[in-house]
Amino acid sequence: MTIVEVRANNRKRALEVQTGEGQFDFPYARLRVKPSADDPIVSAWPDEETAREAFTYRLRSGKEDTVHLDVVLEFNRHPGYLNDLLLHRLTVEAIHALDESDLSKRELTRRLGTSASQLYRLLDPTNTAKSIGQMLALLRILGREVDFVVRPGTTVRNVAI
Repeated sequence: MTIVEVRANNRKRALEVQTGEGQFDFPYARLRVKPSADDPIVSAWPDEETAREAFTYRLRSGKEDTVHLDVVLEFNRHPGYLNDLLLHRLTVEAIHALDESDLSKRELTRRLGTSASQLYRLLDPTNTAKSIGQMLALLRILGREVDFVVRPGTTVRNVAI
């Protein structure tokens, strides 16, 4: 996902980040370099140096900062981003469990009923085309137990998809 446009909305006190999947608001209060009435945001733009995966904003005083899109997606609780984050955490744990395990990769593939190439895809932290169910099966074979806790949380913020 890349950033198409960024606009400062002083009335909402938020930056409006437009992506191909919709608009996401990011409040001024979450910025490291905070604007004020005396030092407002004068410009904001998608950062080409990050392949438009971040944006930079500049205050009247000349101070500027860059915010990565992942921070915006996490704040807005974007379901796709949160799923990828969970898969990454499960993969890292599986790698640690494999390092501590006496099981060979050949034995893992046999127990999973899959191929070696599929096992390597499951162990690749950059691969997001795997399911949570596959990762849970792998972790179970590696002797790890995964518990999910469901509890009341905050509501989804202003996400327009």
